[in-house]
Amino acid sequence: MVNDKKNRSLFHERSYEFQIMNEIQRAKIILKILNKIYPTIDVPLKSRNVFTLLISVLLSAQCTDVNVNNVTKNIYSKYYKPEHFVKLGRKKIEKLIKKIGIFRVKAKSIYNLSKIIIENHGSKVPKTFEELEKLPGVGHKTASVVMSQGFGHPAFAIDTHIHRLAQRWGLTNGKNVIQTEKDLKNLFPKKNWNKLHLQIIYYGREYCKARDCYGLTCKICTTCYPKRKKPVKTKKA
Repeated sequence: MVNDKKNRSLFHERSYEFQIMNEIQRAKIILKILNKIYPTIDVPLKSRNVFTLLISVLLSAQCTDVNVNNVTKNIYSKYYKPEHFVKLGRKKIEKLIKKIGIFRVKAKSIYNLSKIIIENHGSKVPKTFEELEKLPGVGHKTASVVMSQGFGHPAFAIDTHIHRLAQRWGLTNGKNVIQTEKDLKNLFPKKNWNKLHLQIIYYGREYCKARDCYGLTCKICTTCYPKRKKPVKTKKA
């Protein structure tokens, strides 16, 4: 009886180790494919400095990068410091970004965070997750993008694209974005995080789309799961 329990325990341990090894192998394959397709990668959101990057990332919530860039190209030529936006005031900010979704909420956040950056941070965007996430309208994902793209700090910003693809590719159970971030950080070297975040986003938009591949047709899905027959159902972020 004791031996049976030990054998079952050993079996489960080995099964878990085998599962982890599979995830590691898939991660290596994915990294190789992404580096071949995207040896270099451009930051999709256009900005003039770290402050305007912060604003652009905030604006990108529930909005495409293209739409954000189209709107901000006419803003950042004149307004690119927190003082500029405080002087503008909420109503004028609203007019400037009215083509972007939930613009009133975003205008309020931009105005208030600009005031806080001036008053509490000497007009400089804070360089820590803790301080960034205290700013109005700034969550962990926005802070991660600013830390990685603005300051070069290793971070792995998880958006809906990455959360979906990580599940299709068998890298996470999709419990939530917090778990997805943790799993991806464990699987990929820290030196790759900043570039990989963008590579996955671009790949998802081009090859493994939300309403297209379903885990069955793109290069990564067919390489990692050659025998997969049914579409993969993923959990939303």
